[in-house]
Amino acid sequence: MVFGQVVIGPPGSGKTTYCNGMSQFLNLIGRKVAVINLDPANDALPYECAVNIEDLIKLSDVMIEHSLGPNGGLVYCMDYLEKNIDWLQSKLEPLLKDHYLLFDFPGQVELFFLHANAKSVIMKLIKKLNLRLTAVHLVDAHLCSDPGKYVSALLLSLSTMLHLELPHVNVLSKIDLIENYGNLAFNLDFYTDVQDLTYLHHHLDQDPRSAKYRKLTKELCEVIEDYGLVNFTTLDIQAKPYLHLLSSY
Repeated sequence: MVFGQVVIGPPGSGKTTYCNGMSQFLNLIGRKVAVINLDPANDALPYECAVNIEDLIKLSDVMIEHSLGPNGGLVYCMDYLEKNIDWLQSKLEPLLKDHYLLFDFPGQVELFFLHANAKSVIMKLIKKLNLRLTAVHLVDAHLCSDPGKYVSALLLSLSTMLHLELPHVNVLSKIDLIENYGNLAFNLDFYTDVQDLTYLHHHLDQDPRSAKYRKLTKELCEVIEDYGLVNFTTLDIQAKPYLHLLSSY
């Protein structure tokens, strides 16, 4: 039985930085770790990866060969990886005896709440290799400073949880930088616990961009609260206590 994390989240949320920091932390405490880069557009890796999808397929090649944009190209790459899952399985098998696995996935959010191929890759690996994986979903903490964006982040987190059907941890990343974006309307606990979102309605009404969607936003908040699944832990990648907590998943 092998344990690991599926690291996902929107572009710029800090997935690669997280994988780099977590791998360094695990090495420091004497735990063998292997980082698997499954982002075919991530060509500037700060960590040494054990498996790199670019050895199988590159986004730049796909875009040129098939006249696709970056989003369509990423969908194609995930579909290609699914069809060549034996390649990935053969690369992972030597690591299974004593490594903790970190899968660094692309930042295209549609792959994790809309398309089936990324989920299919994960489920096939779980079945074929007897993996125990937790999804670590990173969201940039600065979204808390904008009520509309925060509701969007909640909806994305909930959709991803329901689609992937994995043990799941939502993380507000870059928490050390949150004050750079202004004062929060509420204490940080409000944003991490995700309870009683009605308090957001007044602040949403102050924004002319959000006011016209008042009824829709209210109903979305009710959906999020009715499920009662979404909450967040926080992350400062430079602080060991945060990494120690997340390494236990």
